Amino acid sequence: MALTKKKARWLMAKKGFLDMLPLNLAVLPWGILCGSLAIQRDFSALEAILMPLIVFAGSAQLVAIELIANNASLATILFTTFIISSRHFLYGLALRDKLKILPTKWRYGLGFLLTDELFALSSHSKSFVGQLRLIYAVVAGGSFYVFWLLWNVTGVIAGSYLPDLTHLGLDFAIAVTFIALVIPTIINIPILVTVIVAALLSVLFKLMQFELDLVAAALIAMYCGYLTDRFQHKNKDVDAPDDDNNTLSPSVKDNA
Repeated sequence: MALTKKKARWLMAKKGFLDMLPLNLAVLPWGILCGSLAIQRDFSALEAILMPLIVFAGSAQLVAIELIANNASLATILFTTFIISSRHFLYGLALRDKLKILPTKWRYGLGFLLTDELFALSSHSKSFVGQLRLIYAVVAGGSFYVFWLLWNVTGVIAGSYLPDLTHLGLDFAIAVTFIALVIPTIINIPILVTVIVAALLSVLFKLMQFELDLVAAALIAMYCGYLTDRFQHKNKDVDAPDDDNNTLSPSVKDNA
């Protein structure tokens, strides 16, 4: 029996929430770290809560808190956070074809909700196709936004009453989250090459103190993955049997 439109929307909303739920829970230490760090850097509780509410970018949020605490200039803060968040430009390009049929106001809204986690889901989730993709994306991204704010508030409260939480190794949650995002996407050799090159170059560029380390590593890794994919296709074309050469002519068949 065909689903009604209302039922289909509800099922897609439910799936978006459940797909994102493990990641919503996984960022708990990260959110607590951001909230508590803001308090320990002399932010007011309101300022600490407004940060995730407006910025909604974990790595940029952590860096911005430290820069503000060290009295960095506005230009430095804006430039640094722009560079750190520039990978979202690549995310937007990758999702453009999937979202271009949506109204402009919805594309802007999804642009705000577009995180590493939502991009990972949209890249390999079968639910992120068809007419219901908007509902899936809004619920998945919106739930992550709510949980991220909730964990930050928890960090603000904890940072007000507990000693320095930054020494508990909560920042390891950042690495764990990204590992969990990347591993399911490795489904072929080109993607594996991309991941390995990106990991190696990001570490190398970081040691070199290269400001555009993440962006440069990502672009070079994608190009390496592209070259690997082309190399694979060329080999398949070379190894493919030639039907004309493999087909016996009538005279050959008769002599066989």
